Amino acid sequence: MTNDQDWERRVDALWQRLDDHEPAGFRARVAELAAERPEDDAAALFELGAAHDSTGLPEEAVVLYRRALDGGLTGLRRRRAVIQLASSLRNLGRPDRSVELLTAERAIPADRLDADETALAGAVDAFLALALADTGRDREAASLALGALAPLLPRYNRSLAHYARALLTAPDGS
Repeated sequence: MTNDQDWERRVDALWQRLDDHEPAGFRARVAELAAERPEDDAAALFELGAAHDSTGLPEEAVVLYRRALDGGLTGLRRRRAVIQLASSLRNLGRPDRSVELLTAERAIPADRLDADETALAGAVDAFLALALADTGRDREAASLALGALAPLLPRYNRSLAHYARALLTAPDGS
């Protein structure tokens, strides 16, 4: 196993035990792992941001997510960083910026994403729906959320997808 694979395995194992740690202790453990990487390693910065975010420190998380993204974060972690940054910004009272980030993320053509990134399309839509609701765009939020849900239903998916689109065109949704 390469050093990168070992590091990834240990990061994953630590996240699986998040609830076994006090917040400060968890952040310290992630910081120890991050310290094994170069100072501006984008993956390490993302993990630090996520640790701060998951333990109630969204302001610090925003800084770390931005550094990770600016540092060239790629792949699944890049998509996760955008989602998590947008969520933190929404929670910090900046839903307009969250809408901007997630709208841009949603616009990335599927052929530019790998399967793991594509699998997070529903998460992009869900967090965008939350941000839209926070900006007073409730019908758009409901349409997006219902449209994301429609393919998952065993029945009524065609009808629900139709009604989700109709929310954007008909004033009463009928």
